[in-house]
Amino acid sequence: MARFFIDRPIFAWVLAIVVMLAGLLAIERLPLEQYPDIAPPRVSINATYPGASAKTIEDSVTQVIEQKMKGLDGLLSMSSNSSSAGQATVSLSFNAGTNADVAQMQVQNKLQQALSQLPQAVQNQGVTVTKTGTDFLVILSFYSATDSATSIQIGDYLNSSVLDIVSRLDGVGDVQLLGTGHAMRIWLDPARLAAVALMPSDISSAITSQNAQVSAGQVGGLPAAPGQQLNVTITARSKLQSVREFREIVLKTASDGSAVRLGDVARVELGGDSYTIGTRFKGRPSAAMGIKLAQGANAIAVADAVKAKVAELQPGFPYQLRSELTYDTSPFVKISIEEVVKTLLEAVALVVVVMYLFMQNLRATLIPAIAVPVVLLGTFGVLAAAGY
Repeated sequence: MARFFIDRPIFAWVLAIVVMLAGLLAIERLPLEQYPDIAPPRVSINATYPGASAKTIEDSVTQVIEQKMKGLDGLLSMSSNSSSAGQATVSLSFNAGTNADVAQMQVQNKLQQALSQLPQAVQNQGVTVTKTGTDFLVILSFYSATDSATSIQIGDYLNSSVLDIVSRLDGVGDVQLLGTGHAMRIWLDPARLAAVALMPSDISSAITSQNAQVSAGQVGGLPAAPGQQLNVTITARSKLQSVREFREIVLKTASDGSAVRLGDVARVELGGDSYTIGTRFKGRPSAAMGIKLAQGANAIAVADAVKAKVAELQPGFPYQLRSELTYDTSPFVKISIEEVVKTLLEAVALVVVVMYLFMQNLRATLIPAIAVPVVLLGTFGVLAAAGY
């Protein structure tokens, strides 16, 4: 083999140049992460059950989901966590080499069998399946420069206007709100409920039936009567939006025409969706969002894209919101790469010096010295071709 290339130096040079070009192109494609992807692929199932205890979530949510996770290809282990904050998490680890996309699809199919057995409140909140890692890549904190917004107002704006935009960036696996948004809070008075012979379930049923999106139809729609010339779409009252509208929900009526309304037995206010999370930045009310890296994505490119997108959106933020980068793992990745490059250069220099000292011939030293970058760049090409 050596004689083949010695007799054909032009072919050897062309092959070396092709290998180097392939390696240079592969460097741009290889993903960069804080930690090497040596752990088994993991798929996580997340569910929310507001107001439930850890025991209730364990019995009615976590165990139901676990029992359906059978027959998954390459399933290695399964762990779960139920918290008193209303969160249920089931993590499934698969054998190394398992296609994460296929594993996620199989988990979603199994989850569909369990959804009908979950409490209605859990179904309304939604159950999510993700294949992202458990660690945050970047955490951005948002606060009002004039202190004109509360943590709830900031969190509600992030949840409605920022999270979706950031989650659509290439390489972003998941975006989590570290805060809370707005919600209509209804604080029941037990004494007043007893006085009018009502139960909390009656309140829930009344809110569900009267806070609904109604399709009222049309006047003059097909099939229309002969001579009908007018076609009008009927617009009915949609879902309730203000505190006053919720207070006017009718809970009970009497034969004399009197009615018991929600405001008579409860205190209604626009508050936070959850009071289990409180965030502050340098003493100021704030909210934050954590970005998780998608599997196989470039950590440095994703972090730069997130920072650029937030900087682009910032001029349109209300309350004079400002963003601060409070957690970022991409500098560690950059430093690691710089150290690897530095070590490679030092190693190449030492190899060249040692070969020259032993061979005492500049030409004999130059030939293997030229081969070193060819071999290193070719290694990157092999890594990309093999899917590493």
